[in-house]
This record gives sequence, C-alpha cells and structure tokens, in this order.
Amino acid sequence: MPVEITWWGHATCTLEDSGTRVLTDPLFARRLAHLRRRRGAPPPPEAAVADVALVSHLHADHLHLPSLQRLAPGTLVLVPKGAPRVVPALRRLDHLRFVEVAPGDLTEVGDLVVRTVSARHDGRRLPVGPHRSPALGFVVEGEARTYFAGDTGLFESMAEEVGPVDVALLPVGGWGPFLGEGHLDAGRAAEALARLMPRSAVPVHYGTYWPIGMDSVRPHEFHAPGDEFVRLAGERAPEVAVHRLEHGESVRPEVAR
Repeated sequence: MPVEITWWGHATCTLEDSGTRVLTDPLFARRLAHLRRRRGAPPPPEAAVADVALVSHLHADHLHLPSLQRLAPGTLVLVPKGAPRVVPALRRLDHLRFVEVAPGDLTEVGDLVVRTVSARHDGRRLPVGPHRSPALGFVVEGEARTYFAGDTGLFESMAEEVGPVDVALLPVGGWGPFLGEGHLDAGRAAEALARLMPRSAVPVHYGTYWPIGMDSVRPHEFHAPGDEFVRLAGERAPEVAVHRLEHGESVRPEVAR
C-alpha cells in the first residue's frame, strides 16, 4: 500500500503507512485563544481517526486538549516526557493511552516504529516557567521513513539525529507576523531540506491560523511561506520533490524501494 500524507492545516497531518494511521499535533479548532482559522475548513471527523497521535511539544496549538478529546478510546498518544505533570488536564483524557517519550526512544505501533528525536524550540506550556518537558520531532519508519519536525529551529546535529529519510514534514512559517528563535521560516526550512536531503518534502505550519485583528500586519507572513519554500527548495535542494498541499489535500510521495 502506498504511503499517503494528508495536510489538515497548521502542523496537523495524517500519515498512512503499513496499514497504520499516524496523526501529528492534532488541532481541529476554528478558534484558539487569540487565533482564528483563516484558511481551510476545520478537518472532517475522519481526521480524528488514528492508531497513534504524535504531540511534538506543549504549546496549546500543538497539544490541544479539546482536539485530543475527539480521538477514539484506546488511541495511543506519544507526548514529551513530563507532559502529564506539566499539563495535569491530560489525566482527565483517560480514554486515551499516553506514553511519555524522549529523544532516542523507539515505540512500536503496528508494523511501524516511531523514533523520537530532539528539536530546538521553547516547548513550555506557558510563556514562563521552567523547561520540564522537551520539544520533540519524530521519525516514523515503515514502508517509508517520514520525519515530522514539529516546531524547531536549525541545529548542527539535525541531519545526524534524524538520519536518512524519504519524506520530511517541515514547518515553514507560524501563526503570527514574527517568527522568534526556535522556528523554521521558508529560508531556514530550505536549508534544513538541503541538510536532510529526503526524496520528498511537504511544507506545514503556515497559512492556517492568524491573530484576530492582525489581518493587515505583515500579511505576507501568512500567505507566502509555502510558495517561498517551494522556490528556495528548488534552488538549494533541486533533487527533492516538494509537494505544497492545500488544506485537506493528500499526496503519495515517492519512497525508496
């Protein structure tokens, strides 16, 4: 069965590989605090169907409790080590099976192995407070090796830690007019692509949510990152097939056989 990736918006994707459905950073809301969904309809009910959900860090647009609530009883959810202590409300989602993971951990899910890798991002639940839970990325290994970067900046050991991959799901933007440290914009994502050199890439984490009342503040930061990533990837990593998906669109990327 071919590997298939569907982008639902922001960092939320479904990866189907080896008969197993993997959901990344589920976020199904029309509105989250000061953010509203400006492009793409909220994901349909089938987006919440998964064998395992991967949560990259504790920010509310990545660990979103109402979206996790929609997952079916028994769904496995991999969360950063320490997450239930930092976000006690996770314990009320007792219909789910939470497993805390850290870089280097391997988790078997059906015929897949999910390898947890590090990220460079401030993954605290609140803007202040100690770092008690790491930001993570994941490499899903089945018929393909697919890297979900979560939220991260560039770091020296990225290619070494991630290893050879067929597909990279890379953040290329954000939800506000400025990207701080620990993020990839289109240019840094293209540099990450040149280091990783997968066969295919899908840009994510852009063009979905935007702060209420800020439509006129640097609007190109909302609209442009996907196309800009495609352009820069063509310059820096022309061998990589880049698939810029619309919300709800799917692709079956080429993988090594």
